[in-house]
Amino acid sequence: MSETTHRADATVTGVALARRATAEVVGTGLLVTVVVGSGIAAQRLTTDPGLRLLENSIATALGLGVLILLFGPVSGAHFNPLVSAADALLGRRRRTGLSFPVLCVYIVTQVIGGIGGAVLANAMFAVPTTLSSTDRATPATLLGEIVATAGLVLLIAGLARTRRPVPVVAAAVGAYIGAAYWFTSSTSFANPAVTIGRLFTDTFAGIAPASVLPFLGAQIVGAGIGVALAILLFPHATTATGDLVADPVLTETRENSR
Repeated sequence: MSETTHRADATVTGVALARRATAEVVGTGLLVTVVVGSGIAAQRLTTDPGLRLLENSIATALGLGVLILLFGPVSGAHFNPLVSAADALLGRRRRTGLSFPVLCVYIVTQVIGGIGGAVLANAMFAVPTTLSSTDRATPATLLGEIVATAGLVLLIAGLARTRRPVPVVAAAVGAYIGAAYWFTSSTSFANPAVTIGRLFTDTFAGIAPASVLPFLGAQIVGAGIGVALAILLFPHATTATGDLVADPVLTETRENSR
């Protein structure tokens, strides 16, 4: 994608922005539906906590990959306020990332989608939508969230900097999240919108209100580390990075050519 297209992309408005917002709210919602729904199914299928986590992680990894493939060409398939913020920060010098107004739209739609996805999963399994009672915040799990989020942001920024195609991005990000379920003590939330959404289900994937703010704080710290590592390891990321995860090519082409 040319620099001219990137600049127009950073200030996208109107119908194209509405398409992007729709992709982000639906994509984030479906991601949380996959996480929560597979967790509920796992609870009903087995009492073994290891098998529950295995089932939940496989469904999430596969579902996330599919959603990136589907929505990447429309909105960049961020589904994560910290990925969107990293996009805006890394692209700020040459206006190749999200502008501040577009960033705000992304974040709001992602959070709305996350909550809606949890409600949908609850409804599909006839589970009441209530606040979770699962306390997760400990020093160990907060460190796990820092590590998980730093790795995710670094991975996505690196893939964007090296212009990897959408199928590669989908496979890599899905694989990372699936693995991070197991190698982090927090089971890798790594996403404020997903974290807030999971507040609204008192099931396997839920997180109690008292744990949400500590998790969000750890995720922000992790994202900062991920961005710093991306700048260090990919020194041209601040000037050459387009949209993370993928360049939207379906929504702006006609409008930008007018």
